[in-house]
Amino acid sequence: MPDFCSCGSELPPDALFCHKCGKPQRELPEVAVEEPAPVVVALPPLEAPPPPMPLDFSNRLAVRIALLVAMGATALFFLPYVNWLAAGYFAVFLYRRRTGCAINVRAGLRLGWITGLFTFPLAGVFYAAVFYAINMASAMPQFHADPRFRELAGMTRNWSDIGMLALQLFVLTTFLSMAGGALAAKLGQPSPPRGGNNA
Repeated sequence: MPDFCSCGSELPPDALFCHKCGKPQRELPEVAVEEPAPVVVALPPLEAPPPPMPLDFSNRLAVRIALLVAMGATALFFLPYVNWLAAGYFAVFLYRRRTGCAINVRAGLRLGWITGLFTFPLAGVFYAAVFYAINMASAMPQFHADPRFRELAGMTRNWSDIGMLALQLFVLTTFLSMAGGALAAKLGQPSPPRGGNNA
């Protein structure tokens, strides 16, 4: 016996909806939808970043920065002592900025020392040229009357005085550069958090 919808149209056998008005003819059983199992993707283990290169002469970047800063410090010869201190400071500052590595005070001392070792021969060549010019000028008669100039010219002829000046220059360039490197490393370290338990 044919089925009829409430709208009066005859329904085909096993109809779910009326083809004329669209009214559902019987309840549909709910179909359980299985959720797919989560896909677990195995990620490769994270590799630890390589340890920072040691700050010595095998570190090409450190050597290049130290040499460039030493050349800049020598160009600032009119600021004695300050230029050598600034050389160590800026060597550490530029190395930290270029690599993003934190530098402790010991590493700052080492990079400052490398910078001082480059600064010493460059400053030595500069001062040797100055003393050569003084020796050449001492032959001119207008400089014979000045006693300070005669004393300075005499120092440039005595090898023991030249050796003492070179030793002083070496000590000043290396130690001031090391102090500047340590200062830059100390100022660049993260400060400890404020507050907390102060015992």
